[in-house]
Amino acid sequence: MKGAVQRKRLAAILAADAVGYSRLMAADESATVAALDSARSVFRSHIESNQGRVIDMAGDSVLAVFETAAGAVDAALAVQKTLDEASADVPEERRMRFRIGVHLGDVIEKTDGTIYGDGVNIAARLQTLAEPGGVVLSQSIRNAVKGKVEAAFEDLGKQAVKNIAEPVRAYQVNMPGGARAQPKSSAAEIDLSLPDKPSIAVLPFTNMSGDPEQEYFTDGVSEDVITELSRFRSLFVIARNSSFTYKGRAVDVRAVAKELGVRYVLEGSIRKATNRIRVTAQLIDSLTGNHIWAEKYDRVLEDVFEVQEEVTRAIVAAIAPQIDVAERDKARRRRPENLSAYELAVRAWASAWEALAKNDPALREQSIRDANAALALDSRSVNALETLGFAWWQSLLFAPNVDHEAAFATGLKAVMKAIELEPTNDGAYTIYAWLMQHAPEGTRWDEALGSARRAHELNPNSANALQALGHIEGYQGDWASSLNRLQLVLRLSPRDPVICYVYQGLANACICLGEYANGVEYARQGIQAAPSYGLNHAFLAMNLVGLGEIEQARPAFDAAQRLSPGWIAGRLRGTFPFKRPEDVKRLTVFLRVAAGLDPPDAAKALR
Repeated sequence: MKGAVQRKRLAAILAADAVGYSRLMAADESATVAALDSARSVFRSHIESNQGRVIDMAGDSVLAVFETAAGAVDAALAVQKTLDEASADVPEERRMRFRIGVHLGDVIEKTDGTIYGDGVNIAARLQTLAEPGGVVLSQSIRNAVKGKVEAAFEDLGKQAVKNIAEPVRAYQVNMPGGARAQPKSSAAEIDLSLPDKPSIAVLPFTNMSGDPEQEYFTDGVSEDVITELSRFRSLFVIARNSSFTYKGRAVDVRAVAKELGVRYVLEGSIRKATNRIRVTAQLIDSLTGNHIWAEKYDRVLEDVFEVQEEVTRAIVAAIAPQIDVAERDKARRRRPENLSAYELAVRAWASAWEALAKNDPALREQSIRDANAALALDSRSVNALETLGFAWWQSLLFAPNVDHEAAFATGLKAVMKAIELEPTNDGAYTIYAWLMQHAPEGTRWDEALGSARRAHELNPNSANALQALGHIEGYQGDWASSLNRLQLVLRLSPRDPVICYVYQGLANACICLGEYANGVEYARQGIQAAPSYGLNHAFLAMNLVGLGEIEQARPAFDAAQRLSPGWIAGRLRGTFPFKRPEDVKRLTVFLRVAAGLDPPDAAKALR
């Protein structure tokens, strides 16, 4: 993952985004484009006059870097003042307003002038907290400019922001002369249209115990769920301060969703009796009123913080895939010619996963077409870039006639672009790790394991990241850790849409650990979950050979060969992507015995 990185330095970063851009475009495309061009000119003028440099003006967003904190804040205030004065005669519903976030932090500056890193991400997240026409600063910026700019600051408290591990203390700027945007409570002034990504509000869980001392635990679960959901860059999560305004109130979920501008609402309750607690949670689609997921968690309350962490992890790991499935279904129901870039990317991702479960080349090709169509509409679609990497990895794994070098290079280019656009993107790191297993020159072990670990660190709640780490640890020979991690995936996400892939990894680990009976059971559960996923039939056959049940292994092998002929052909030649020669030899011989190519005695010495 080498790039042309020039240096890491401290910088002031300004990030801005237009409010309601899609709505304005739908109403009057020509006028909106003209207004955006005018606004870009205002941004550029004030940025450059305050010792700043424009980095990007893609779409309706602006990213700039400044030599001084005061210059960044002065530019932000000047931009908002100029835009407000210029639109004084424009009807309110037609005004183009921007939210601006400013942060002082570390950035990585490349030789071409582009910048990346957490400093950029925090500035981008801060702008989402701003009012239309307003400015929000991080504490580092506020401390640097206090007394140096003509403005007052309103403390918004610590905010859990997406893909940033620690909450960020934020300050709203009250404009000079008393001018400021309308308060957020005035819904008429805020664009509450649903964003182009799944949006969710987590309502404060209800303490059903009648014990005021349990409020801290109840609130802790609610806050932790908000924070952990914010790690998923694919979700738009309402901040804790807004969600907790509903604490202690009887609410209508649809009304809450409308007030907060979200599609999904999570609500729940916690009841304590002696040393046990029961946590219930349910996820509701506000547009239909349907409950798309519900679960109960019963725990013994010994270490309160351990239980709080365990329940939080279970809830987050369960509902993230459910939202993903709901979004895929929604995109599939729409006519293809009406799909946005986001919806095309969602549909591409859905096809890619279905292609994996079914080993269906047509679905894999469809996912690539949809991903490229999404990128034609939005070249910065990280979802589409991830999908391309994922689909080309599948081609490396399953397509026997694919141009290996070209497929690897195409997939890697897409994933690297996704990481450049979002350096804290756990999904892109996960796919990068998979690709490193199939590099043309041979598996790049250190990069594969390092990238899988990085993905898991970025989002410990991601079942995809956790299972990638489990698989790759096994491929490197640590099968005990692989087994433990993949068993945790089963526990955290028992209804995962791609559970068949987890069972495959478990069956694989069992072969290498000599736990063949368990491997047979895991493989059969994988087949039950996805009968057309050929690899579980193959691992069933190999585990049966391990048990000495050769006659039962042959029908399983036949099914695997029929469903995944390319994969089988390569593995019969010993192309298992494992680091230890003894692992490659055992699986190759077991597979050949199941195929009838080697005598049964060949497997005895390896059991």
